[in-house]
Amino acid sequence: MKTLSEILGTRYPVIQGGMANIATGRFAAACANAGALGIIGTGGMTPEQLEEEIAVARSLTAAPFGVNLMLMHPKTQDFVDIVCRTGVKFVTCGAGSPGPYMDQLKKAGVFVMPVVAAPVLARHLEELGADAIIAEGCESGGHVGEMTTMTLVPQVCDAVNIPVIAAGGIADVRQVRAARDLGALGVQVGTCLLVSEECPIHENYKKALLQAKGSDTIVTGRIGGTPVRVLKNEMSRQYVKREKQGANREELEQYTLGSLRRAVFDGDTKTGSLMAGQVCGQLFKIRPVAEIIKNLAAGFEGGM
Repeated sequence: MKTLSEILGTRYPVIQGGMANIATGRFAAACANAGALGIIGTGGMTPEQLEEEIAVARSLTAAPFGVNLMLMHPKTQDFVDIVCRTGVKFVTCGAGSPGPYMDQLKKAGVFVMPVVAAPVLARHLEELGADAIIAEGCESGGHVGEMTTMTLVPQVCDAVNIPVIAAGGIADVRQVRAARDLGALGVQVGTCLLVSEECPIHENYKKALLQAKGSDTIVTGRIGGTPVRVLKNEMSRQYVKREKQGANREELEQYTLGSLRRAVFDGDTKTGSLMAGQVCGQLFKIRPVAEIIKNLAAGFEGGM
């Protein structure tokens, strides 16, 4: 089997997470230039904005990059059309099934990597035509499942015959080595890149991450079936309280409307949604993204 770096055409077997409202074309290009597979996140974007961000990335890097599709997005078909038309060759995806778009993506030569939280789903997606699987444990920031990375990755590796990339709870070389030993050919990371110099989030968001301990995250939305890991703050504590009091889904959605954008763009650390994984307790300073990615890649001892 080829190494993940050979498959992706990258220097390192590292993928940047396609974080909504954060993973811009400029940031994806910075990660790509640092040796990872940079990813543009479509969450919070219009189709027109995606096309613009792809152009921005292409103007800043000659290295490969991809696009993340949140499959529940009402404009997913438009995003898929743009990916195929513009010649983007890598897609990561989640929050829904890529089944309706798989034929179109494969005909365009796109390498498809769904994010999964359960081994049975990984097997199903391999049958649908996925080229690799990103197995993301519940330690991660943002939308999460129930299994930990430690238990999920080996079970996914046993379930499929395509490359597996580990995600969730990975921020330094020690965790990369562990992921490799579990059978992963690469890693996808998000939270540790939020505190890079190049990451476009507000400085208040970065400061909150640097000050946080590993126990300072909370999962909202468990009762409603849309679990999301964020930093503990006024908004997330109130959300969980309202859930327990029986607030319906519409009320909770209204309560969090625009909360991620408030955190990312306005630096609102009280009522904003500060998505972050449990590795926040390992983040102590703002560093260049190239330094972070190089440190992660050392866990592969020459690449995998």
